[in-house]
Amino acid sequence: MKLRKPHIEAHDNLERWLLTYADMITLLTAFFLMMYSMSVVSKGKFSQMATSVRSGFTGSAEGGQSILLGGGAHSATLGVSPDTQEAHYENAMSDLNKYVEQNKLDGKVSIRSDQRGVIITLLSDKMLFQRGKAELNRNSGKVLDKVANILKAAPNDIQIEGHTCNLPISNAQFPSNWELSTARAGVVLRYFTEHFGLPDKRFNASGYAATRPIFPNTTESRREKNRRVDIVLLKTEKQREGNLQRQAEIQRITNKSNVTPADSKAQDGSAATTNSTDTAKPDTGTAKDTTNTTTSPSQDSPNTSQSSGDGTAQVP
Repeated sequence: MKLRKPHIEAHDNLERWLLTYADMITLLTAFFLMMYSMSVVSKGKFSQMATSVRSGFTGSAEGGQSILLGGGAHSATLGVSPDTQEAHYENAMSDLNKYVEQNKLDGKVSIRSDQRGVIITLLSDKMLFQRGKAELNRNSGKVLDKVANILKAAPNDIQIEGHTCNLPISNAQFPSNWELSTARAGVVLRYFTEHFGLPDKRFNASGYAATRPIFPNTTESRREKNRRVDIVLLKTEKQREGNLQRQAEIQRITNKSNVTPADSKAQDGSAATTNSTDTAKPDTGTAKDTTNTTTSPSQDSPNTSQSSGDGTAQVP
């Protein structure tokens, strides 16, 4: 006769539902955190990420000679979107750099960027013009041709600016540096439109005489660097607005990161103290009289008020 094993009843785990509930809560929390992070994407960080990713494919590092990616001293975002235009621009900029290196023109040709766009600076002396003249030198066409290729690849508007040093000039043709700087800007503009067929509507010429020097006019070498022609590839209104939005976003992030926990606690404590002081009321008439006695000297003391007023006036 076989003995039967005693039947042991399994006890149901009444708390198994907690595992499913906890998993569901965890997934929902992760889902909503992801949705929140996607809704507050920083435009500045996103732009930096896009620039970094694109440079990985194009081989153009930050600070290179591209007006398309932006960020460096020789770059600015000007919005040349087609790949063919981008390639033409980069080739033209590379040709200009090679020409500058081969002819040892590092101090006479420079490229920088500011809030307006990309600025190509050409020194006037010996390379473009003779001293006090507004006729182009024979060899000036070589460097201007390199610059014209860049202007053809970029569709942005162009500002031609003439600058002089502070040495006065006075003759029948140019009564002052204002006429000389304006004439030089106009001559460079006409070279681009007449020799390369660039549209006139893209250009604007102006002369600033000696009002916008790069260096102080204290020595002849510095005055020579101030005698120049700036060719500015201007950003569009949309691009300027985008830059302002990025700067505001960066400023907001910077201000937020500068607030320390100690400062937050101090502000919270100050607010709590102020609220408790404002809401506190004396319970008895004796306390009320004491309060009046304590505050009356500050109300009747002209010296104290005058000192406070002087201190406030000294704050810039």
